[in-house]
Amino acid sequence: MTEFDRTEAGRSVHEALRDGVAGDREAVVATVVGVEGNAYRRPGAKMVVERDGTAVGQLTAGCLEDELAELADAVLEADEPRLETYDLTADDDVWGLGVGCNGIVDVLVEPLAASIEPLAAALEERAPIGIVTVLEGETNGHELSPGTRLYSRNGRVTAVDDASVPAWLIDAVREPATRCVANEATETVTLEADASEMDEADGEGSDEGGDGDAAGETDNMDKATVFIEGVQPPPRLVVLGSGHDVGPVVELGAQNGFRVEVIGFRGAIDLESRFPTADEHVSTAPAAVAAAIAPDERTYAVVMTHNFVDDRLALEALLESDAPYIGMMGPRERFTELLEAMNADGETVSELDLERVYAPIGVDLGAGSPYGIATSIISEVLAVHNDREPEHLTDREGPIHER
Repeated sequence: MTEFDRTEAGRSVHEALRDGVAGDREAVVATVVGVEGNAYRRPGAKMVVERDGTAVGQLTAGCLEDELAELADAVLEADEPRLETYDLTADDDVWGLGVGCNGIVDVLVEPLAASIEPLAAALEERAPIGIVTVLEGETNGHELSPGTRLYSRNGRVTAVDDASVPAWLIDAVREPATRCVANEATETVTLEADASEMDEADGEGSDEGGDGDAAGETDNMDKATVFIEGVQPPPRLVVLGSGHDVGPVVELGAQNGFRVEVIGFRGAIDLESRFPTADEHVSTAPAAVAAAIAPDERTYAVVMTHNFVDDRLALEALLESDAPYIGMMGPRERFTELLEAMNADGETVSELDLERVYAPIGVDLGAGSPYGIATSIISEVLAVHNDREPEHLTDREGPIHER
C-alpha cells in the first residue's frame, strides 16, 4: 500500500516538487488536466509519487491513488509522460465499493525532471508563474509530444526545449497564459497557428522554437491542445498573538495551504518552540507590524493578542496595508470600544476600511473548543480568500466549484 501525506493542500505538494528537484529524486508528478462531470479535485491538482511509493497530495477521494502509484513505476522506467483517462461514471462499484466520484478524469503523469525546475524556482521565490503543458498537437506534420512544457512569467513565455516548440505556439499561448496567472485559474484550450505567421517563419527558416521544415511542407494543420495552470504563491496567514489558542489556528492554516507567520510582541516567549508548524516567526512591537511583515493583497491577518492596546496598534498598522482580511478576536462590544477610542483621538476608520475588518472573527459554527474556534476562523478566511459567502452546501444550487 502506498504511503500518502494528505494533510496539507497545494502547499505541501509544491514543497515536494521543490525538494524533489533540488534533491534530484526519482519521482513522478501526476496532474489533473481535465474533468468531465463530478470529481473530488479540480484541474491543476497534483500528486508527487517517489520511487519508493511515498506520495504527497491527493487527486481523488481514494479511487485512483494506488493505481497512480503503480503507474509511476512504468513512467519512471520509460522516462516519458503518460496521459491517462479514468472513467469513474460506471454504475457498478469498484472492488465492491462505491467510489462516489461519478466523473471522467484526465491525468498527466510525468517524471519529475528538468522541465519542472522553473516551477520549483518560482515557488522558492514566491513568484507567480503560468505552466503550459501540451496534451496533443502537431506542427509541420510532426507530432508535438504530450508533456512538452512552456512557462509564462511576467507576460513572457519560454519553452523548456526551444527546439521542440514552434514559435507560433509560444506566441499563441501568451495571452491565455497571462490571463490564467492573473486569475490563478486553469484552462484547456486548442490553439492554431496563424497562416501568415507560419509563412513568415518558414520563409525565414528560423529554428527558434520551430522544426525548420521547408515552406512547401506546411499544408498540415498546425494546432495544439494545451493545459494552462496559473500558479500564485501561497496566500499568507499572519497571526498576531502568542497565546496557546494561536496554536490550532496555525495548524489549520498550514493544513489549508497558507504560508503561516506568527507575530509575537515584546519577545515574551520562544515563538518557534510554541508554534513549530508556522513558516515564519517574528517578534516586533505592535505599531511596527506593517513594516515587519509588509502585508499585501494576499495577506490575511488574524489578531489574537487579547490586549486592548496591542489590538488597537495592530489594527491601525494593518489598516494602512493592502490586507483584504483583518480578523479581530473578542466580542463585538470590545471592538466597538476600540473604534470609539480611535475616534476620540481623531482617528476615523472609513466604511470602506471597515469592510475588511471581521469582528468578532469567524463564522457561526457554534464551536467552543480551541480547535472548533480555529475551524471557525480558518473557515472565514477561506471564504474571503475564495470570494464566497459561507452557506450549507445542501442549500447551494449548481456545482460546488466553477467548471
